Amino acid sequence: MPRPAGRRRGRTLTRAEIHALFSRLAELNPKPTTELEYRTPFELLVAVILSAQATDVGVNKATRRLFPVADTPQKILGLGEDGLKRHISSIGLYNAKAKNVIATCRILLERHGGEVPRERAALEALPGVGRKTANVVLNTAFGEPTIAVDTHIFRVANRTGLAPGKDVRAVEEALLKRVPEAFLQDAHHWLILHGRYVCKARRPECPACAIRDLCRYPDKTPA
Repeated sequence: MPRPAGRRRGRTLTRAEIHALFSRLAELNPKPTTELEYRTPFELLVAVILSAQATDVGVNKATRRLFPVADTPQKILGLGEDGLKRHISSIGLYNAKAKNVIATCRILLERHGGEVPRERAALEALPGVGRKTANVVLNTAFGEPTIAVDTHIFRVANRTGLAPGKDVRAVEEALLKRVPEAFLQDAHHWLILHGRYVCKARRPECPACAIRDLCRYPDKTPA
């Protein structure tokens, strides 16, 4: 017998379900963080610029070569664009990325005393830095409660019913409204890691998913 209309689950998770979702993710991983390797806000900024259309694993391999040699704006400028390319040539789009990193280093020195700015507008004014990159730096380096919506977060937010949206900005705004304050600081990392290792694009690991009973995705992978 069909359930009464009032008992049907909507497409979007309820507040109680969202709290349960993040409570479970937090229990599994109490202190989530980026998989990019960095020691300073500047190293994180460079790593995130390099990570566009590249894997964190690939970026880490390159920065393990780069950062011991050049880990400040001044040192990277000292390498020059061609010298920087030699360190990051294993990463896709390395020519454009090298140009952006060099230009960013120059601006950091000329306008910000060699430091990474903590203001969104200043970050987004840097070459190679868009809203997503700025959100990663603000959240991970400076502890701001921002959410950088990448393909993983976009997929998880829409599949689960956590924060459905037609584009990344709509999903970001919905997440900022719907994620409980207690979880907002780490939500970015929990959702990325969940999308990367569980809620995969081609074949999600639904049988092993800790939030499968909450999730609204209609085509769950069978056990």
